[in-house]
Amino acid sequence: MKKKREPWMKFRHRMIRNILILVLHPLCRLRYGIRVEKFKNQGKRPYLILYNHQTAFDQFFVGLAFRGPVYYLASEDLFSNGWVSSLIRWLVAPIPIKKQATDAKAVMTCMRVAKEGGTIAIAPEGNRTYSGRTEYINPAIASLAKHMKMPVAFFRIEGGYGVHPRWSDRVRRGKMRAYVSRVLEPEEMAAMSAEEFHQTVCRELYVDEAVADARFAGKNQAEYLERAIYVCPDCGIAPHESRGDIITCKSCGKQIRYLPTKELEGVGEKVPFRFVADWYEYQKDFINKLDTRTMTETPVATDAAALSEVIVYKNKKAIADSVSLSLYGDRLVMDEGKEGEWTIPFDDASAFTVLGRNKLNIYYDDKVYQFKGDPHFNALKYVNFFYRFKNLEKGDGESDFLGL
Repeated sequence: MKKKREPWMKFRHRMIRNILILVLHPLCRLRYGIRVEKFKNQGKRPYLILYNHQTAFDQFFVGLAFRGPVYYLASEDLFSNGWVSSLIRWLVAPIPIKKQATDAKAVMTCMRVAKEGGTIAIAPEGNRTYSGRTEYINPAIASLAKHMKMPVAFFRIEGGYGVHPRWSDRVRRGKMRAYVSRVLEPEEMAAMSAEEFHQTVCRELYVDEAVADARFAGKNQAEYLERAIYVCPDCGIAPHESRGDIITCKSCGKQIRYLPTKELEGVGEKVPFRFVADWYEYQKDFINKLDTRTMTETPVATDAAALSEVIVYKNKKAIADSVSLSLYGDRLVMDEGKEGEWTIPFDDASAFTVLGRNKLNIYYDDKVYQFKGDPHFNALKYVNFFYRFKNLEKGDGESDFLGL
């Protein structure tokens, strides 16, 4: 006799949610200066919540706006930390998903939670924004939403980039707002094509923080901006280093100051960018003009990082405290020229992705490898080069998608 499957939703999730809210509400107000508007028209029905992703606390902002437990999609990294992951599963039962990979199991779990009457929250970008503008949204969200046949609540988070940019460890003093901007009923969604629904999602969740609309006070404003920036407007791909409110190109010495208004200012000269978003777009355009398949003779960049294997949904197994990384246009080489040198050809890897502020995950040979450098480490360039290579190999050189 087939064993009956245990429900995903548990009564304790509601109790734990109510306890957590007592702590999270004042914490979010104090730390992020956020005003979360409660969703007054929620009623008793479940929703599919789609939200833009700006800070590490976004899921808590969603939880403050909605009554009852919310089941969040979360990357496998959250579930690969041993007993800590087990505790999180027991407390709030997030839905695991493999980042930057097709994950049929995650889709089936969403359908299961929906059938049980649970509210589900997804950040369709799959990444926090590095620039302050909403990142790429995978069209696959349309198929998932249409199959679930739930009302869709679009939840907008504004001001998060100014308060806590993804590339920074520091939270600045400023104001944020989070609220439900629109509810799309199942009947409305059914009348839309997948493309129309995808366009609606992109439009409802698009936030552009590249505006000087407020001041965000704090120390060391530019600290770790090099996690997002690796292309200099004067000399191209180059290492950068931040100190205080200034980021410096280590190749040519060009210096740019990050201001409390989120604007950029040249040190001793004018710069072609007003905001990080402008620089970020310039960087993407720069990479998308390269034929990375020809960049195979000398490394584009080199780094050092700790290497672990992610035992997905279990834990992480340390492999080396430090390996040297050499990035080429078609491959990643570890400990080049040393005994035990190891190469990951881009052709054979299925995905590269950035986790958190600057961790790099590589999906290769049915395994997941994680690289964690020092606080200045730029994981983004590896992801960008990988996807540029993949686009060219597919004959899709006009695609501007570089992994996020």
